[in-house]
Amino acid sequence: MKIAIIGAGAMGGAFAEGLLKGNRFKSADITVANPHASKLERFAEMGASITTNNKAAVGDADIVAIVVKPWLVEQVVNDIKPALNPRQIIVNMAASISSEQLFAWLEQEDGNGPALFQVIPNIAIAVGNSMTFIVPCRADAEQVRQVKEVFDDVGQTYLTDEQHLRAGTMLASCGIAYAMRYIRAATEGGVELGFKADVAKDIVLQTVKGAVELLQANGNHPEAEIDKVTTPGGLTIRGLNEMEHAGFTSAVIRGLKV
Repeated sequence: MKIAIIGAGAMGGAFAEGLLKGNRFKSADITVANPHASKLERFAEMGASITTNNKAAVGDADIVAIVVKPWLVEQVVNDIKPALNPRQIIVNMAASISSEQLFAWLEQEDGNGPALFQVIPNIAIAVGNSMTFIVPCRADAEQVRQVKEVFDDVGQTYLTDEQHLRAGTMLASCGIAYAMRYIRAATEGGVELGFKADVAKDIVLQTVKGAVELLQANGNHPEAEIDKVTTPGGLTIRGLNEMEHAGFTSAVIRGLKV
């Protein structure tokens, strides 16, 4: 199987990096296309095929991933459309572009078009730890299996419908930035407590990693684990209450619902 990735920006580059480190594709079967050759050099060094020509990239690809800014999607589709064929799978990773709009852009003269998926990952895809939402829009069971296998190789996946795609974007794609903002805030707090910034960051990273792995291992609700460490009158409950007085939980929920 071969894949073409159109776009080598933050997300396209992260996707390419994740696949090149993964097990699903041979490096030579991954083609990365971008108008600026300077962004492609590191992928060539990792073994991928590179090109500044989108049509050349998609010619023999089984999967074509469009990973550009939303306002560039129509331009990219119009560019590659003459080179597409009905057996190919199109994966759109640009947010806020509806399947209805994509169908209109991709439709061929005979009224047919390739299989289509809406996919929203997050930038942890670069290290094989994305939370990726997949919406099959026009695809059969075998194509769903193939696309899911691709993204399972670079993290966890969740098959959903288009109605829930925005919610998934907020919770996981935007959500990774929210998690990083907590890490930044806790690191700054660590500096106030007397640690050097790099030491504080390492402490916070290991603490967050431990919390994640503990919950994944035992399946408990976070509050059950919190109860284990909040002794009466202790530091933990006092710290949690101060955060809640400042609106911690409410702020997180409101941030997800903007």
